[in-house]
Amino acid sequence: MARIGIDIRNIGKSRTGDEVVFFNLVKNLARLNKEGEYFLFTDILDENILAKIKVDLEIENKKNFQIISLKTRNKFTWNLWTLPKYLQKNPLDVYHTQYILPFRIPKDTRLITTIHDISFRVFPEMIKKSDLFFLKILIPWSLKRADKIIAVSEFTKNEIVKYYKIKPEKISVVKNALGEEFLKDKNLSESPFSADVIGKYSLPQDYILYFGTLQPRKNLPIIVEALSKIKRELQGTKLLLCGNRQAHNFDSKIDQKIKDLKMEAEVIFPGFVSNKDKPAIFRMARALCFPSFYEGFGIPILEAFASDIPVIASDIPAHREIGGDAVYYFNPQDANDLSQKIKKVFLDQELKKNLIQKGQERLTHFSWEKSAKDLQEIYTKVRWQTFS
Repeated sequence: MARIGIDIRNIGKSRTGDEVVFFNLVKNLARLNKEGEYFLFTDILDENILAKIKVDLEIENKKNFQIISLKTRNKFTWNLWTLPKYLQKNPLDVYHTQYILPFRIPKDTRLITTIHDISFRVFPEMIKKSDLFFLKILIPWSLKRADKIIAVSEFTKNEIVKYYKIKPEKISVVKNALGEEFLKDKNLSESPFSADVIGKYSLPQDYILYFGTLQPRKNLPIIVEALSKIKRELQGTKLLLCGNRQAHNFDSKIDQKIKDLKMEAEVIFPGFVSNKDKPAIFRMARALCFPSFYEGFGIPILEAFASDIPVIASDIPAHREIGGDAVYYFNPQDANDLSQKIKKVFLDQELKKNLIQKGQERLTHFSWEKSAKDLQEIYTKVRWQTFS
């Protein structure tokens, strides 16, 4: 019976993309698998949080899925000491993590790493120097050491090949998809639940939405600048920046841009938004604006499609791969271009209707169930070394 280990340390920590990806993959793997043993590794020790994770992943009654909690000081000691020590005594057939692999793993354990993007390699000036030092050393080593690399898009796969000279056949693409919370109730925006969300996050009546981390590569000052140019024409429209301001690598240029353009009254930071509240916040928005300089995927674009709101996004390869012709693209270096496209989406009802319709069509290309089946097949092939 196969013994599969999966790193779920981000689950339960109010992260954005990383947590969403592994949460949905593990949940769907649990639905697929009645055989094989799955060991889910975390550094969370709180029993209440662990119990909630089990319920959310639907594994509380699955004997072949168990959570292994390991106490550790930090991410470095986890990979250097905590996890290797455990695996030396409790060997696995396959261990799956993201980005940086653990050290001193038993030679018979096959290693898989998921790479969401390599923005740190393409835009090193946007990464903290302390982080960059370890990434420059450990990412190339991890990519070389891995038995298989998983990319979340064809774009990310091509970037790994380009920047790290990895053979394409070593990389498999397992695409992200849409969380179930967006599929349950299409009339959520009209329910009493939405009124609760409005009060909880002090939501304005009209707003442009951004959802994700607030890092420099997300290019958020450009939305502030773009809205400042058209705020008189779109009177009352606010910008809702959903993300944790206290999180790692917050872009201080956002606050500076708000101050310089006197946009304090127009920009709202609701903080971290829970998964159960997220669909309502999306569905009440006038549009999603996703202005990143660089992405590996971009799950909020799919969430906007499911919420029947138009998407205005930077014209970059990953967004094109996900959005196709269902997104209104703009030059991520040009605030004037963005301001005009926001205004057109707000005022041109035919354009808005067309974008929403095409967004619904794009959703059919993405499924966590399919991605989990692809991942299961990769585990099987890696275990029996059917590729190099």
